Amino acid sequence: MIKLKTYLPLILVANSLLILGLVTGCSPAEKKDIITIPMKERQVSFSHKMHSLDNNDNFSPDDKFLCYDTRGTVYNQDIANSKSIEKVEIATGVETVLYEPESVTGDQGAPGVGAASWHPHDNKVIFIHGPLLSEIKTRGYYGIRNRSGVEVSADGKGTITRVDMRDVATDRPTTPGAQRGGTHRHEYTRNGNRIGFTYDDFLVQNIDRTIGYMEPNQAAPQGYTHYFAVLLKPAEKGKSKPGEIEKAADDSWVDPAGNMRAFVGKVRAENGVDYTNDLFVADIPDGTDITTANSGDKDHYPEPPKGIKIRRLTHSGNVEGIVRGSFDGKKIAYLSKDSNGILQVFIINSKGSDLSEDENKQPKQLSHFSSIAGSVRWHPKMNWVFAITDGNVAAVCAEPGNNFGKTIMLTNDDKLRSELVVSHDGNTLAYDFYTKQDNDNKEYKQIFMLELDWDKILNEL
Repeated sequence: MIKLKTYLPLILVANSLLILGLVTGCSPAEKKDIITIPMKERQVSFSHKMHSLDNNDNFSPDDKFLCYDTRGTVYNQDIANSKSIEKVEIATGVETVLYEPESVTGDQGAPGVGAASWHPHDNKVIFIHGPLLSEIKTRGYYGIRNRSGVEVSADGKGTITRVDMRDVATDRPTTPGAQRGGTHRHEYTRNGNRIGFTYDDFLVQNIDRTIGYMEPNQAAPQGYTHYFAVLLKPAEKGKSKPGEIEKAADDSWVDPAGNMRAFVGKVRAENGVDYTNDLFVADIPDGTDITTANSGDKDHYPEPPKGIKIRRLTHSGNVEGIVRGSFDGKKIAYLSKDSNGILQVFIINSKGSDLSEDENKQPKQLSHFSSIAGSVRWHPKMNWVFAITDGNVAAVCAEPGNNFGKTIMLTNDDKLRSELVVSHDGNTLAYDFYTKQDNDNKEYKQIFMLELDWDKILNEL
C-alpha cells in the first residue's frame, strides 16, 4: 500500500488534544482495529408519509431544520409522483410544507418535485420541478429531460423563484443561458455563488447525461436568475474513441468557491470496445465567462464556456457513487473496489492522479469494511469521512499519519440506513430508513439523527 507523507503535525498525547480543544484532526493511537462507539439515535420525523433526504445538502444554515421530499408516499418511488417539498424541525419534529403544487399521479405524473437541498447561507431550498399541469399539453409529463431547478423560500410562505430556463424550440437557436432538457440534483457551492447539477438534453438525445453549472448573471434569460452551461460535451453514445468520455454523472463540488467539480466519467477503454468508470475533475478557472458557452440548437449539443479543463485522476476503471470534495478542497473521496472486490472509500489529492510520480498525489484506500461502503460524506471542518456500510454509520479518520483509516462505528444493528447527510457544524448526522409508524402496518421512510460525542471518538483513537 502507498503511504502518504504527513502534512499536518499530530499532537502525541490524545488527552492534551482534548484539553486544548483541538479537534481539527485525529489524535495518534496504537490501536488499529475498527472500534464501535454507539451514538444515541433519535427519530426526527413521524408523519405517515415518506421523507427522502436523497443524500443532498439537507441541513438549514443554522442546523435546526432538515428539508426533504415525499416521493414514495403515493403510487411509486418516482419523483414524478412526489407531491411536496417540506422541512422538519429537528428539536420538535414539527413538519412544514414548503411547496405543494397541484399534481397528477400515475405512471405519467406531474409536476414532480424532489431532491431538495438547502442554500448554505440563505433561507431557501432548491429542488427539481417538472411541468405544471397547465404545461402538460405542450411539455408532456415529468421526465429526466423535462425538468428544471426551482427555489422556494424556507419560511413556509411558498415563494417560488425560477432558476434555469428550459427552452426546447426547434425553429431557432436555443436561448443563450437556457437549458434544453432537464437539470437534476442541484448543489450549491459552499459559498453559495454557483449551482452544480447533472443534465439530460431533450433536443439531442444521442448524447448521454453530463454535468454543468449555473450562476447569477445579468445575461440570464428574462424571468430566471441563473445562466446555464454544461461543463463537458460527451462523445456520442457508442461512438467514442479510447479515452473519450461518453457520460458524466455522480458529481459534486470539490472546493468552497466552485472552481473544481469532480465527477465519474464513463470512458471508452483502450481496447476500443469496453468502458471504464473513472474519477475526473472539471476545472473552472477564476474569471471564466459563463456567457461564452454555446447553448446550441436542435441539431447541436451545448458547448462549455471557454477555459474549462477536464482532468482524469484515476485509471482503475471501477469508480462508483457520488464523489465528494473535502472541506478545504484539497482531497476527494470516492468509492472503488479493493483487492477483495468490496466497494471501499478511497482518498486522492484533488490535484493528483494515480499516474503521478508523487506518492502524495496518488490515491489511497481509506476504509477497510467487510461489506460495501456508500453515502460518503466529509466532515465540514475536519479530516473525517462518514459512510454507511451494512446499514450502519461509520466515521473514518482521513488525517495523514498513523491514524489514517482508523474507523469508529457509530451504530451497530440491523437497520438499513441510507441517504447520509452532515450538519454544518459537523456534530450531527442525519439519514433515513423504513420503519412502522404507530398502528399503521405500512412502513414509512423516516428521518433519524445521531449527535456525535467527539470526546468519546477522539479518546478511543
